[in-house]
Amino acid sequence: MRIQLSEHFTYAKLLRFTFPSIVMMIFTSIYSVVDGVFVSNFAGKTPFAAVNLIMPLLIITGAPGFMVGTGGSAIVAKTMGQGKAELANRYFSFLVCAAAVGGAAVGWLGFAFARPTAIALGADGEMLEYCVLYARIILAANPFFILQNVFQSFLIAAEKPKLGLYITVGAGLTNIVLDAVMVGVFRWGVAGAALATILSQAVGGLTPVVYFLRKNSSLLRLVRPRFDGRVLWKTCSNGSSELMSNISGSVVAMLYNFQLLRLAGEDGVAAYGAIMYVNFIFAAIFIGYAIGSAPVISFHYGAEHSGELHSLLGKSTVINASAGVVMTGAALALAGPMSKIFVGYDQELYELTVRGFRLYAISFLLCGLNIFGSSFFTALNNGLASAAISFLRTLVFQCASVLILPIFLDVDGIWLAISVAEAAALAVTAALLAVNQKVYRY
Repeated sequence: MRIQLSEHFTYAKLLRFTFPSIVMMIFTSIYSVVDGVFVSNFAGKTPFAAVNLIMPLLIITGAPGFMVGTGGSAIVAKTMGQGKAELANRYFSFLVCAAAVGGAAVGWLGFAFARPTAIALGADGEMLEYCVLYARIILAANPFFILQNVFQSFLIAAEKPKLGLYITVGAGLTNIVLDAVMVGVFRWGVAGAALATILSQAVGGLTPVVYFLRKNSSLLRLVRPRFDGRVLWKTCSNGSSELMSNISGSVVAMLYNFQLLRLAGEDGVAAYGAIMYVNFIFAAIFIGYAIGSAPVISFHYGAEHSGELHSLLGKSTVINASAGVVMTGAALALAGPMSKIFVGYDQELYELTVRGFRLYAISFLLCGLNIFGSSFFTALNNGLASAAISFLRTLVFQCASVLILPIFLDVDGIWLAISVAEAAALAVTAALLAVNQKVYRY
C-alpha cells in the first residue's frame, strides 16, 4: 500500500517510506565506487589517483541538480500541502527544464576548464592526461547527471520512492556491467569507466522524463513549462545548502589531496580516494534518509501540522543517532576488507588506507545528525539556516581542521579533521534548532 505524505508517520512507516531513497542514494554512490574499483585493479595506481584527483570538479558540476531537486521539491511539496496541485505541476515542469539547460551550461564550462583545473590540483605528466580524459567524457553528458539528481527528490515528492529506487538500481547495474566489460574485459581504462558512467546516468536521468511526460498515477506530471523567476530564485536559495555542501565538500577534497600530496605523495591521494569511495556509501545512507523524509516535512509544514513536525524531528534524531553508532562500528570492523578491495595489490598503500579509514570512521557518529539538520531546514523552506549548517560543516570547519591538525598530528591529523568539523557543526545545528523552535513550532 502506498504511503501518502499526509499520513502520521510512526518509526516503522518513516523507515519504510525513506528506505527506497536510502537504497537509491547508495546505488548513486556506487557509480564512482565501481569506477574506482575497476580503474584501480585493471588500470593501475596512477589512473586511480587521477580519477580521485579530478573527482571534486565532477561533483561540483553535478551539484546544481541536488540544489534544484531538494530546494524545488520542498516548494512543490509545500504547494501540494496547500491543495494547489495544478500549480505544483507547473513549478515541477519548469524546474526540470531549468535543471537540464543549466546542466548543459555547467558541463560545458567544466569541459573547457578541465585541464587548467587538473593542473591547479597538482596533476602533471601521465596523471594530468588521465584527469582530463576522464573529466571531459563525464562532463559531455552532464545534463543526464543533473536530471538524475533532480528526480531523486521529485520522485519522492510524487509519492513514488520505489520507482525512484528501481530507476537508480537499473542505472547502477548498468554502470557495473559496463565497467566490467569496458574496463575489465576491453581494458579501456579511465575512458571505459567514464563511458560506463555516462551511459548509466542517461538511464537514471531520462527514464523519469519519459514517466512524467505520460499519464501516470503519481502526484506530479510534466506539463508545458512556464518561466517563473521567483520560483527559480526561491528554489536556488532554498536548495543552496545542498549546493554549498557539494561545492565546499569538493573544495575541501582538493585541500585534502594537496595536503596528502605534500605529506604522503601519490599513495596519500590514492588512500584518500579509497576512503572516500567507502565514505560515499556510508554517507549515502544518511543523505538518502534526509532526501526521503524532506517532502514529508515540507508537506506537513505547508499543512501547518506542528504536532507532526515535532514527531518527525524527534524520530529522525533517534534514527540518525542510532545509525551513526551502528555505521561507525561497522566501518571500524570492515576497514581492512574494504581497503583491500581498492588497494590490496600494494601492501604499503593498503596499510596507510586502513589506518586512515579507521580514524576517518569516527565522523560517522555525528555526520547523520548534521546532514538531517541541514535537510530539515531546507524542507521548512529556510535556506539560510540550512546553508549555514552546510557551509560551516563542509567548508569552514573542515578547512580549518585539515590545515591545523597536521601540524601536530602529521598525516593522522588529515584523517581526524572530518570528526573535529562534525563535532563543531553539531553545536551549530543544535543552536539553530533551539533558536527556530518558536518560529516553526516543531
